[in-house]
This record gives sequence, C-alpha cells and structure tokens, in this order.
Amino acid sequence: MSGRSKLAASRALAALASAGLIGVALAGCSPDQNPTDVPGTTPPVVTDKPLPPGAADDVDGEPTGQTAVAEIKDTSGKVVGEATFSAESESDGPVTVSVRVTDGDLPAGFHGMHIHENGVCDAGSGGAQAFTSAGGHLQVDGNTSHPSSGDLVSINILEDHTGRTVTTTDAVKLQQVFGKAIMIHEKADNFGNIPADKYPGGPKEDTLKTGDAGSRIACGVIEEKS
Repeated sequence: MSGRSKLAASRALAALASAGLIGVALAGCSPDQNPTDVPGTTPPVVTDKPLPPGAADDVDGEPTGQTAVAEIKDTSGKVVGEATFSAESESDGPVTVSVRVTDGDLPAGFHGMHIHENGVCDAGSGGAQAFTSAGGHLQVDGNTSHPSSGDLVSINILEDHTGRTVTTTDAVKLQQVFGKAIMIHEKADNFGNIPADKYPGGPKEDTLKTGDAGSRIACGVIEEKS
C-alpha cells in the first residue's frame, strides 16, 4: 500500500471512530431515556471553614441530625426571632446554637444570652421582673461552678434591630436543653471577667451568676423538633 493510501485509510478509520463516539454520546442523551434515581458522585464543595459538628445543613438549608427550636418573644409577646439547637445525637457531642433576631425593637449592641433552667417565658408586667419565671442559668447535674452550663456567647444586635450568632457548646447535651428557655438580656455579659488588679476580692457571686447582663428582654421555650 502506498503512503498516500495508508494516509487515506488512517483518516477513514479516525472518522469512523469519531462517529462512533458521537453516536454513543447521542444515545446517552436520547429524549426517551428514563431518568435515574441513583445519586451522583460529584464530590461536595470543600471550604476552609467547615461547620461545627451537628451544624451540617441538608440541601434545603435545614440543620441535620437531632434538633430543637425556640420561638423568641419580647416582653410584649411579639415574636422577634428564633433559636435552633442541633447535634449529631441527643446524648452525645457538642451542641450548635444558632440564634437569629429578625424583627422587633431590641436595642443595638451586645446582649448577654443564656439557657435558663425553666421553660416558662412569662413576661408578667415587664421591667425587672420580666421572664423571672425561667429561673436562673441552667446548671446540669454535676456542675456547680461558673461559667454556668447554660452560658453562651453574647449576640450583637445591629442598628436595624436584627442580629445573628452561631456558637457551639459542650457544656450541655442536646437532650438537656429540651424544655428549658433561651434568654436575651438588656446588656452585654461580662462573663465574670473582673480585673483582679482593680478588684482584688474578685467578682461578686451575683456577677458570676448573671454576668451583670441586666434585665431579661426576650425569651423562648426550647422544644424538641420532631
């Protein structure tokens, strides 16, 4: 076979192979093909900031694993936000707490936030006595020291009266917050951080218990999510 004949044959074979591949691709996209219900194998997007354990979201943005929720109301009874508690299981692992304030008139600035021992959010006549029905900060069995088991980070409310914070605690298990209350206070929590050089006697017991966060301005009963 001459060189020209060999070249022509090679081109013909290449054309046939290409046509065959195109045919396979078209067959795979035929309009009468039934959709599959087998999950794909595309790997998930990986970032350098993974969510805390128990805070993983499903495709609809809802926390996975075991969860509890609380509808947060101010002293007038108006719903101002929601808190979500999630963990990999009710009895094990840290608890991720996500609090979102979306409405209301909570003043701008940092506000102490804690889990309280009683799931009763009775505002009464308001003022300093509001939500005292929720009792003090939650202490789980075996813990009598400070910070309390129910102590959380503060939430920062913006000038538009909205705010959001996400934190993780291993001081409680998820099942230990069912039927309790989450509380937002009027002022920031100092977490008992009293400078020893100015106050050699240390913080007072009331400061250790409350963080000097002031009155209770919003409260929500924590309920297990079915």
